[in-house]
Amino acid sequence: MRDSETPGLDEPDVAVAQDLRAAADAWLAHMAHDLDRADNTLVAYERDLRQLLTWMERNLQRPPALADLAGLDARQFRRFLASRRQAKVGSRSLARSLSGLRTFFGWLEAENMARNRAIQQVSRPRVGYGLPKPLTVEKAAAVVDGGMAADLDWVAARDTAVLLLLYGSGLRISEALGIARRDAPIEGREVLRVVGRGGKERLVPVLPVTQAAVTRYVALCPYPLAPDGPLLLGAKGGRLSPRIVQRLMERLRGVLGLPDTATPHALRHSFATHLLSAGADLRQIQELLGHASLSTTQIYTEVDRERLLAVYDKAHPRA
Repeated sequence: MRDSETPGLDEPDVAVAQDLRAAADAWLAHMAHDLDRADNTLVAYERDLRQLLTWMERNLQRPPALADLAGLDARQFRRFLASRRQAKVGSRSLARSLSGLRTFFGWLEAENMARNRAIQQVSRPRVGYGLPKPLTVEKAAAVVDGGMAADLDWVAARDTAVLLLLYGSGLRISEALGIARRDAPIEGREVLRVVGRGGKERLVPVLPVTQAAVTRYVALCPYPLAPDGPLLLGAKGGRLSPRIVQRLMERLRGVLGLPDTATPHALRHSFATHLLSAGADLRQIQELLGHASLSTTQIYTEVDRERLLAVYDKAHPRA
């Protein structure tokens, strides 16, 4: 989404006809303001739609319009999903993408903008059981270090603060971006109150390095930070968009040679996995992550088991 509070297609990322851009922006605004969808859901909706429109632009060799969306058949939708599969996108992401696009087409029909039910004929990809993909301790540290730059670069200071909140405190993107200025974990504030899913509150510790990074960002930020307003701002002074954090990780993946699974949420997975490896209690990790059920947290025991087996296979002389 744009680096502001108003969701919409990013101009540089995809070229579309004006009627389609207006429809896409109106749908995303409807999802954000009328249905109050979570920030990370909006990011996924925008990304999935952008990928479809980019694929259409390549095939049409011109910016697609609403009429082109209405003319897509089931075979073309399957070709689009196949192109995403070739780009190493997993079944879970493809299923989510298909669900989001169906929502968009349903809204277009409800608003009498376009009608196309061919996407309903496309089967949902089978989603198997998958484990979180955390980074190693060294790679996670490199990501945080990679967000640091010149002392007077406020955007770099902000990026470092965000990355440290995700990895150092195990926050979701939406939770980090939802922190108000009055609650900023600046130096001397060792605990942060977080509002998670379902409005559930929890307390998470804040590392001294994270406190220092947030303090530095607050000092360098050129925009006024209202006490009740967001702590983390975008380049134009609006609320920081999750998409900007996604792009930051994309850049760091290229610079550091990280896998495609190195996403902002992977830093939260890394937080949990590294704590478990260091001997933290599963119940404590559940509380820190804000999981409603211990069964959700237990998946990290499987991740840790896989890691230990990999170390064993590599290190044991008879393996």
